[in-house]
Formats: sequence, structure tokens, C-alpha cells
Amino acid sequence: MNLKKIKIISFFGVLALTFLFHFLYEWLPNPVFAVLFPVNESIWEHMKLLYSGFFFWSIIEYLLIRKYNIKINNYILNTFIVMVTSIIVYLIGYLPLYNWLGENMIVSIGWLIIVIILYEIFSFYLLKKEKQDSPLNKASIVLIILGYVVFASLTFNPIKNYIFYDTHHNKYGIDIYEEQ
Repeated sequence: MNLKKIKIISFFGVLALTFLFHFLYEWLPNPVFAVLFPVNESIWEHMKLLYSGFFFWSIIEYLLIRKYNIKINNYILNTFIVMVTSIIVYLIGYLPLYNWLGENMIVSIGWLIIVIILYEIFSFYLLKKEKQDSPLNKASIVLIILGYVVFASLTFNPIKNYIFYDTHHNKYGIDIYEEQ
């Protein structure tokens, strides 16, 4: 097996995890899952699907890469960059569509699939790139954890903005209901 085949498998792995993760908090509500997985139907909470999907799949992917002795570089940095920038790219593409069409599951899932494909391709080339000895490479673990701290903070103390608003349940965050 080579890196290209692993990246194809990774697309399906990340996609499958995003679908599973969509329901985990609903099935097993607890504070840890509240940080890792969406607690409501807001746009922001759904960004956890990308962040956690890429993170948890990266562990499986790394084991596959090691099993097949594939030479790669910058793995942790790659994981961090993919986790953060995939959210940014998703929102840049999705928000105009959301503002134009409203909530549309086909658009949401279609754009999610496109973003995952783009980032598996991007990741493939970043892993093949010459090794970087930057401080960011070493700091990526801390930055990944910091990302979850941001998610936790915004889950339990959401900003009153439409990106954080769950229109299905009329609430923000985990338990903050909109007064009507």
C-alpha cells in the first residue's frame, strides 16, 4: 500500500466519522463528548465534525502509514493545519450558500465531501514535502489541544451570532435557550 491509497481510504474514513460523530453527543451526552462532537444543529457546532473527524482519523491513518513503512514528513503539523484550515475553507464556501439558500442538507453534505477531498489531496502533498524543523511542527500538539479548548469555550459560552444559533431547537450552545 502507498500513501495515495491511504489518502483515498482516509477520505472515506473521515467522511464516515463525521456521520458517526454527528450523533454521538445525542446518544451519549456528557461533557467530554460536548467538547468533541456537536451538541446542537448550529453551523459552528458542526465544525466539530471536521475538526474531530480529521483528528481521530489521523490516529488510524498514522497507524496505517507505520504499518506499511511509508516515508512521510510533518505528520502532526499536517494534522493541525488540515483540522483548522478545513473549517475555514468550509465556512468560506458554505456561509454564502447558507445565506442564499438557507439550510439545505444536500448543500451541507456536498460541500463537506468536497472539503474532505480537497484536504486529503492537500495533506498528501504536505506529507511528501521536505521535513520542516519549525517550532510550529513541535507546537502542533499544543495547538490541537488549544483548538478543543476554543470549541469547549464556545460550546458552553457561545457568541450570540447566527453561526452559533440552533434554529431547530431555538438555542445557542449546549443549554442556552433563546428567549422568545
